[in-house]
Amino acid sequence: MFRNMNIKRYQSTSVPIKSIVQQSPNRLIPWSKSQASRSSVLNHAKFSQRDLTKQPNPPAAIELIAKEPIRFVNDRIAVCQGNKSINQGHPKIYINLDNLETSKTCGYCGLRYQQIDEEKE
Repeated sequence: MFRNMNIKRYQSTSVPIKSIVQQSPNRLIPWSKSQASRSSVLNHAKFSQRDLTKQPNPPAAIELIAKEPIRFVNDRIAVCQGNKSINQGHPKIYINLDNLETSKTCGYCGLRYQQIDEEKE
């Protein structure tokens, strides 16, 4: 019945999405093993006829948090609560700073803490 209809199927001749999409403006690849690449997500049907330039593409926080300076603490234990404004942040955690040479990172927000070496002062 439908064989006599002259239906043309269009195929995309443009560059595949995988070669033109980076993860974020400041990051080329995913930064977590469980994170899907942006190119595989954009191949989903809900993005099929969308203008990709209008889709949100914020910078990756992993690059921004690396620019934050190390917070130096006098004690052996640092306390991190993240952002202290209402309804934001993360649970209060205690970070052990016994090693004086290296900084320790908060597992929630990525802020770095290091104990001040009092012998060097």
